[in-house]
Amino acid sequence: MADFSRYDGKIVRVTDPDGRVFTGFAEAQSADWCFHVFNRDEPGIEVNGYTFFASDIAGIRLLPNLAVIRATETWQQAGAYYVRIQAMAKKHHITLRQEFDGHDGPDTKYIVVTDADFPIATARMYAIDKASVMIGRVVVLPEYRRQGIGTMVVRACEEWAEELRYAKAVVESRENKIGFYQQMDYEITGDAADGGTFRCVRMEKDL
Repeated sequence: MADFSRYDGKIVRVTDPDGRVFTGFAEAQSADWCFHVFNRDEPGIEVNGYTFFASDIAGIRLLPNLAVIRATETWQQAGAYYVRIQAMAKKHHITLRQEFDGHDGPDTKYIVVTDADFPIATARMYAIDKASVMIGRVVVLPEYRRQGIGTMVVRACEEWAEELRYAKAVVESRENKIGFYQQMDYEITGDAADGGTFRCVRMEKDL
């Protein structure tokens, strides 16, 4: 029987039988727990809110070089800016003045994912009111996409927001990314609107 305990609390990459890849912090689950909750008599592992059972995993491996950072220092925040410039501003011809707006201030919180200390993904988060936060500028370098890292970044923002006692997370999703957020239980709460560079849709999730 599979033993997932060595992955517990670490960043892993799980591949399912259909070839889909999920990256994130792992939480090992015993066979007893899985039987009680899912009626599956085998151990499992949870990654980014998805539970995978031993018999449904095509591959799993540790990613010891990946780290998720709450970027509270200038040098860490520089990593967030780097990813945004490389993966968004250059690609979509967004000026620096447009990319770094009034929400990039001293109270803004940033998540940065690094691979061997090199920044590869980021997101920012700022308060809308006492109960809600806006999660935005979710960006992953092109060569690291379709590996579950974007989901990991959003989850890291949500966990931080919960610790800060916020009750709701809000995103302004590009129209072609709505499905990405729906998979994480965000719901559409507004019509599409012109956000300058992209048309965006407001979505919300209770934390």
